[in-house]
Amino acid sequence: MSNRLASESSLYLRQHADQPVHWWPWGPEALAEARRRDVPVIVSIGYSACHWCHVMARESFDSAFIAQLMNEHFVCIKVDREERPDVDRVYMETIQMLNGHGGWPLNAFCLPDGRPFAGGTYFPPDDRRSPGIVPWPVLLMRVSEHFKRNRRDLEENAAGILENLAASNAPLAPRTPGAPLQNTQLLDAARALCAQHDDEHGGFGSAPKFPPHGTLDFLLLVRAARAVDQDGELSARLDTVLHRTLTAMAHGGIYDQVGGGFARYAVDRIWLIPHFEKMLYDNGQLLSAYALAWRRSGKPLYRAVAEETAAWLEREMALPGGVYAAALDADTDHHEGLTYVWTPAQVREILGEADGSLFCAAYCITDEGTFEEGTSQAALGEPDFGERQKLAPIREKLLAARNLRPQPGRDTKVLTAWNALAIKGLADCGWAFGDKTLLLLAATAADWIWQNHRDANGRLLSVSHGGKASQPAFLDDHAFLADAALALAATADWLEPGLGKLWQERARSLADDVLKHFADPEGQPGFYFTADDAETPVSRRKEWFDNAIPAGNSVLVRVFASLYALTGDNTYADPLASLRAAYPGLAERVPGGVPTALAGFAAQALGIAVVKVKGISDLEPLRAALTARPPRPVFVQLTDDPAQPAGYQLCVGTQCLAPATDPAEVSSRL
Repeated sequence: MSNRLASESSLYLRQHADQPVHWWPWGPEALAEARRRDVPVIVSIGYSACHWCHVMARESFDSAFIAQLMNEHFVCIKVDREERPDVDRVYMETIQMLNGHGGWPLNAFCLPDGRPFAGGTYFPPDDRRSPGIVPWPVLLMRVSEHFKRNRRDLEENAAGILENLAASNAPLAPRTPGAPLQNTQLLDAARALCAQHDDEHGGFGSAPKFPPHGTLDFLLLVRAARAVDQDGELSARLDTVLHRTLTAMAHGGIYDQVGGGFARYAVDRIWLIPHFEKMLYDNGQLLSAYALAWRRSGKPLYRAVAEETAAWLEREMALPGGVYAAALDADTDHHEGLTYVWTPAQVREILGEADGSLFCAAYCITDEGTFEEGTSQAALGEPDFGERQKLAPIREKLLAARNLRPQPGRDTKVLTAWNALAIKGLADCGWAFGDKTLLLLAATAADWIWQNHRDANGRLLSVSHGGKASQPAFLDDHAFLADAALALAATADWLEPGLGKLWQERARSLADDVLKHFADPEGQPGFYFTADDAETPVSRRKEWFDNAIPAGNSVLVRVFASLYALTGDNTYADPLASLRAAYPGLAERVPGGVPTALAGFAAQALGIAVVKVKGISDLEPLRAALTARPPRPVFVQLTDDPAQPAGYQLCVGTQCLAPATDPAEVSSRL
């Protein structure tokens, strides 16, 4: 068998199954073959929705000539980065270390045992297409010759890379060693992030622009602090930054103005042209961000965007059982964005002259085009929300017509971590908007994961295809699902009495597994990405920095802080204190790299509140009172404890206030 990918469950691997490259899936067999032949290894990593992965596949991996070079001189391994994030992280950190940047497709050159010594991202098949980048066939021969003639150099490179990877498991040291993270550093981090904001177009940095999920969460929580309210300059600045970025994304082409949902990033500074793939993880996180922002500001645009995104999620991503697919492809029929873009003539043909002209004017559909070949990506130029809403029937008519077009491919694998982000987003929206349907969707998906993504011993699993789960779960899976379970623990009694307690117990179970299987055996801060009894590819990693999804260690800050507030159990206080000691240097030097952890510490600083309810069956008045206030962490718990007084009792930390009967009074005490 020359190409071994046809029977793989991963859609991405199967996309490469008919290529002349003799691909192996990741595993010990492939590395054993490299050692047997004594040739270097190519580890090529991507994912099914990746546009440039498809481009390199067509240009190089489909080529018989290039495939012959790869097969003759290398053992070639294909990896789905979404199913094997442990493998991806090792080689991505290597490429970033060597080149200063990374991305997908990722192509790493390794010794026969898998230790990396060189690599990069996209390589063209010749020097005509991407001047300045070494063509892939030329690079193949250079690496092969160097391996034969100067193997000792490559061994030294690999050893140095592994040393650097091991060193990066320790967090950045603070300027003043010894002190744990101080709350004042959270305010300093907020100021530093605001200073990096693009005031003209929203977001942070220049092109390409990615949705700043974690940064939005952190700034929204910091904005709720009394110290910020008392600082007029900082509070005004935070309001400006949050409004500008949230509005710019909601109006831009990165948001699907016709069908809802966000693309992975914008290729430009102004959020106009997206990279058209839609990822579950982005949309789950942005559901939370827009729901919290609506609670902060009451701006109807934020609620509309969240509700439209939730509708897209249910319409286009839902799978049997109530869980969600991983991604929609950037390409349709090998053309990026083909499903989504418009010409004025196409719009007028569907809507008629009057409505067509109205839509084109409101959504920047021009004769010249804003994308390729005279087409435009819809972006809302109309600033008035009321006018936007009047166009809803027109958008629905366009969506119905768009659904008749060829559609992008959908990757239907179910990932525990990504579904957990969507579950939390739906729960946050359902609670904020008083929509039990959304909260029920969250609970249904979470229960499906809990029932279907665990092995016979109750250990969590990472991925499933067609309901069949496999692959031991990683830190992200445990941390994100625990966080989602806590979002349900905080709100689900409003949906069904007793459901909150169930999800609190499940969150504790997941956190306990983290402490048992992912902790550093030498007692150093932070948790490893892989469990102590799982395969560790090349180097066992700790992840500190948020990327498109947050770092597991970052999310664990919020998980441990919440569990300690709920239980008072030092089992969670001790690892929380250890994490707090790990983050001062990161907060000082790279706050934009760790915003999710900073959000967790901000939640702890605000005080994680618990409202105990006894003798009151209708929780809607309490929900409405709590969500009318700026967002902060609050758990609502029904109880029949005989020692608990009747009514509502607010507790923060070890302090419980006198019980009350008026939900507005409880809310005002926050």
